[in-house]
Amino acid sequence: MDLFMNIASGICLLVGSFLILTGGIGLLRFPDFYTRMHAAGITDTLATSLVLTGLILQNPDALVILKLVMILLLTLLISPTASHALAKAAIRSGLEPMVKEQKDNQESK
Repeated sequence: MDLFMNIASGICLLVGSFLILTGGIGLLRFPDFYTRMHAAGITDTLATSLVLTGLILQNPDALVILKLVMILLLTLLISPTASHALAKAAIRSGLEPMVKEQKDNQESK
């Protein structure tokens, strides 16, 4: 059972780290605010969940597990809400999403 927990924890930590890396690449590569926010919001929530799950599987102490579960639940609630609030604030302030024609014009210059 200990070997299974170590393998499952390692897989969660590895996949979570990979998602964090891809989210960072998405922040650098995507063209506008909304696509960058999507890359950050989606990968942040899933990657954090996987990393915290991997840490929960590694730790035998009940108090530490309880704290990690509380952080996980707060992350699952706060991260999507923050992404939604950012998008709504951007729309209200007049920031328009980049459409295909604008992207084609920027690439041709």
